[in-house]
Amino acid sequence: MRTGNLQHESAAWEDDEPRREVVAVGADEADERLDRALAAHFADLSRAYIQALIEDGQVTVAGRLRKASYRLRAGEQIEVLIPPSTPSEPEPEAIPLNIVYEDADVLVIDKPAGMVVHPAPGHERGTVVNAVLAYAPDVRINGTVRPGIVHRLDKDTSGLLIVARHERALAALAAQFQERRTLKTYLALLDGVVEPPEGTIDVPIGRDPRNRQRMAALAEGRPAISHFRVLERFAAHNYAEVRIESGRTHQIRVHCAFIGHPVTGDPLYGAGATSAAGVPLPRQFLHAAHLGLHLPSGPWREFVSPLPADLERILAGLRA
Repeated sequence: MRTGNLQHESAAWEDDEPRREVVAVGADEADERLDRALAAHFADLSRAYIQALIEDGQVTVAGRLRKASYRLRAGEQIEVLIPPSTPSEPEPEAIPLNIVYEDADVLVIDKPAGMVVHPAPGHERGTVVNAVLAYAPDVRINGTVRPGIVHRLDKDTSGLLIVARHERALAALAAQFQERRTLKTYLALLDGVVEPPEGTIDVPIGRDPRNRQRMAALAEGRPAISHFRVLERFAAHNYAEVRIESGRTHQIRVHCAFIGHPVTGDPLYGAGATSAAGVPLPRQFLHAAHLGLHLPSGPWREFVSPLPADLERILAGLRA
């Protein structure tokens, strides 16, 4: 499904008031299930959470309550009332973590795809934070909802993530990220043939005024710089390395879409889940492969995460 024609407006809300979203169904969304269309539109809400909203009567289509399985018609208007989030202290959960490195100051985690970094509406459990609190109960800083979190990866982006274990470490790491003194390199499969094979994208990024769930290249946005280099070419895709100086939300996904080569499998800025060389795409092809920084104790360290098996299979199919 393409979400390009879904248009919506957001009503202003207070912290204790529901958030009201109005969605206009475009021609491309005709005959799509109500729950599936909303899940694709609201990237921060899970499909299960949206189904619960529908069941609770918080969703209307053309002024009428509908089931999750209702098939949409072009031109219909969907109104969604999203209850205000009530941040609470996340519970420790014994979820396995791939710890690449740890010391008294930090944990470096190789996050799998499909795992959310910190609790949010629709994703209150099963997050990196829940797992970290079980593994390292001393990590209780930076507020109750995002303890130790210095930077984030999207749910379906895999790779390296560093977590601070105490306030001094958090301050030291946050300063490096803010001052762009870290090394962050991703591996991505991009749609189309990228020309030239390397370059820099220096384009500000801000919240898309037409869809608050998306980011966009905006002149009034915050500065964002990405450097790309093609590693391998295929008929309809390029395998590339992308190094980012800044760390804006969805930066690589927005920048690559801006130059006409979205991340393969990206459901928000590209064509979504399709296939590459006949191999089904399990998710967007984006992996945080290399992270370099000064540890709070002083020395510069670099960490590497190999490409996960699901993405390796995609490359193997393209090479065959």
